[in-house]
Amino acid sequence: MTIILKTEGLNKVYRQGGLVRARQIHALNEVNITVESDKPVVIAVVGESGSGKTTLAKTLLRLETPTSGRAIVYDSVVAGKGATPSRREFLGLVQPIFQNPFEAFSRYRPVDAYLHETARRVAGMDESQAEAAVAEALHSVGLDAVEVRGKYSGQFSGGELQRISVARALIPQPRLIVADEPVSMIDASRRMIIINLFKRLRDEQGRSFLYITHDLATAYYISDFVAVMNKGQVVEFGPARQVMSDPQHAYTRLLLDSIPTIGSRWRPRAPAAA
Repeated sequence: MTIILKTEGLNKVYRQGGLVRARQIHALNEVNITVESDKPVVIAVVGESGSGKTTLAKTLLRLETPTSGRAIVYDSVVAGKGATPSRREFLGLVQPIFQNPFEAFSRYRPVDAYLHETARRVAGMDESQAEAAVAEALHSVGLDAVEVRGKYSGQFSGGELQRISVARALIPQPRLIVADEPVSMIDASRRMIIINLFKRLRDEQGRSFLYITHDLATAYYISDFVAVMNKGQVVEFGPARQVMSDPQHAYTRLLLDSIPTIGSRWRPRAPAAA
């Protein structure tokens, strides 16, 4: 079994206030998750705003430094004590997809310039290799390089721009993609295009995903494993069907009960037969 993701006593503490009245905020509080698998997986991290899920994503992306503990991705220590990969090696292992695709690209620069830059600077490709890699990545997300070339962010819908973000993340051929609320800024009618794209990239290209979301319905649909976070702690973790169909923690049950459905409240599906 390969360690796809493992956090060991991961903590992130912020100080708020002055020297006299400073207080500590535990954004991550002893987070321990282990996912081992011989095939790629989608791991959902769910919870309300302020639960710590985005801080976990930022820590795994090296945008935040943990106060203590460490994180391992595909057997490499990526955060905390003993972190080993260089920046280029790290970006070849882990890539991000952020919440707002319109903030990921400047209005004044063609979006394909970002993809070529990723190919050259992160993946170390020359111009011809970069051109081919960008075309292949765009094709993987259902877009044509000719139709994207030279266009700016304002010329695309939110869903199209998020697919371009996915293409950019694919260029270095990472093993794990960290997607932080990737569909929350997209029209509801188009969200499943991105969700189904993640599933296809898992199955066809062997990419694993850490899917940060407050949407339990999509988490149930897409995920192999689910971690439920509340106040910086993982209160429940396990296979997605098990957690969502037979929640053991009161907070998980509260989240499930809050999902609106037509005519009745959410009713978890019965566990699949073995």
